Parts: sequence; structure tokens; C-alpha cells
Amino acid sequence: MAKAIEITDANFDEVIKSEQPILVDFWAEWCGPCKMVGPVVEELASDYEGKAIIGKLDVDSNPNTSMRFGIRSIPTLLVFKNGQVVDKQVGAVGKNVLSQKIDAQLA
Repeated sequence: MAKAIEITDANFDEVIKSEQPILVDFWAEWCGPCKMVGPVVEELASDYEGKAIIGKLDVDSNPNTSMRFGIRSIPTLLVFKNGQVVDKQVGAVGKNVLSQKIDAQLA
């Protein structure tokens, strides 16, 4: 089973260069709603293996990337395509909502 990759300030620019769509979950250990979204993000990593990149970025450990994208509330999930943000979800949502956002970029 594929797992979500760990994204950091150090590898962020490299990760978003991918030609595949990328979902980045901005989260923190202390965030209740983030804990609800976490398992969904891991499921998506398996579902989209080979088709999209699913990653998690801990905002406490990686403040530069969080500031760069103006992340003020978490969880925030950004969808990237060709290095650009193409979709955004703030707050905990179900798997179907996130799947639709990824599917839209695969079309």
C-alpha cells in the first residue's frame, strides 16, 4: 500500500515539479481536524498510486512553505499541477471531495 510522502521546506520545490497532480495536506500534530483528514490522505495515496502524488507537510516543522502559501488554518489541502496551485480545500472534508479535486486534474 502506498503511503503519503513527507513534504518539507527542503524538498517542496522538487516535489511540485512533477507532471502528475499533487495533493499536499498542510497539517500539525496538535490539530484535531487534521487527525480526521490524515487517514483519508493515506487512503488517497494508495488509490492514486502511479497517477498522482499525495503528500503531507507538517506546518510546525516547515514554516517557510506554509507562509509562502498563506496557510492560516489547518488542515488546508492544496492541489498542484505543473507547479501551480489549481485547487484548495480548507477544513476537514470527506474522501469523495478530495477525490473529485484530484480527478479534475487527471482529466
